[in-house]
Amino acid sequence: MDRQRKACLFAGLAALLWATAPTAFKIALRRLDPLQLQLYASVVSAVALFGVLAAQKKLPLLASYSRSDYLRSLLMGLLNPLVYYAVLLKAYSLLPAQVAQPLNMTWPIVLALLSIPLLRQKIGPLGFAATFIAFFGVVIISTGGRMLSLQDLSPLGVSLGLSSAVLWAIFWILNLRDTRDEVAKLFLNFAFGAIFALPVVLVFSDIRVDGILWLPAAGYVGLFEMGFTFVVWLSALKLSRTTAQVSIFIYASPFLSLVLIHFVLKEDIHPATVIGLIFIVSGIVLQQYITARLERNRRV
Repeated sequence: MDRQRKACLFAGLAALLWATAPTAFKIALRRLDPLQLQLYASVVSAVALFGVLAAQKKLPLLASYSRSDYLRSLLMGLLNPLVYYAVLLKAYSLLPAQVAQPLNMTWPIVLALLSIPLLRQKIGPLGFAATFIAFFGVVIISTGGRMLSLQDLSPLGVSLGLSSAVLWAIFWILNLRDTRDEVAKLFLNFAFGAIFALPVVLVFSDIRVDGILWLPAAGYVGLFEMGFTFVVWLSALKLSRTTAQVSIFIYASPFLSLVLIHFVLKEDIHPATVIGLIFIVSGIVLQQYITARLERNRRV
């Protein structure tokens, strides 16, 4: 199997696993509150990523990092997973999965907007058009197609869903400036995130010790939404000739999510969700095209 086929295989697997995340979140949140789920999933993710580092013989990297590197990981761990997943999971606890997931996936558009002041990039007319298309999709989903008023959704949930996209975009920008090994960075982020999450849970929630039915759900989220899937996706990016050749799998992921949400969670998928999601994905695809064109122009 050549490199590009392997890249597509890894990208398809990552997209499939991420497509299960909304359903997994909602199932796990039936037994755990958002803070509890964040803590247990972060621990599982940190352990899994440590295992990946060991398998890749990269554990010596951890000893090579400076105090400033560890301070950076500490701060990044506060942002993601601690704050990011606290906000995202709270949004999922307040909203139907079919609404929370599209709101969160607007982060590439938020990233483009934040790149203007933070990375001094120009967005241009097409960039603003992509932003408008994506956020028009958000309006459709949030209003259920009734443009003048919100449908029966939690305003706090909608705000948190959009806030999670902002938090992830900020994390992405900060992560771009950190040239350390990606898996090592992720492990340190989740290790620090789990450490910080423990006192948060003790103060604002409690440690679950009754029964073990919540363990599979928390473990699944930690492995296949937070940790392992990022490694799979990074492998796809490294093997692929271009990012565009594997990105198509990620664009298909939210539509597969709707299928799982319908058949597993038994949510009736509102037509506005599908229409809004098409607008959001179209905006993201247009923004990715603009970014790729800018990169080609810089190389010329």
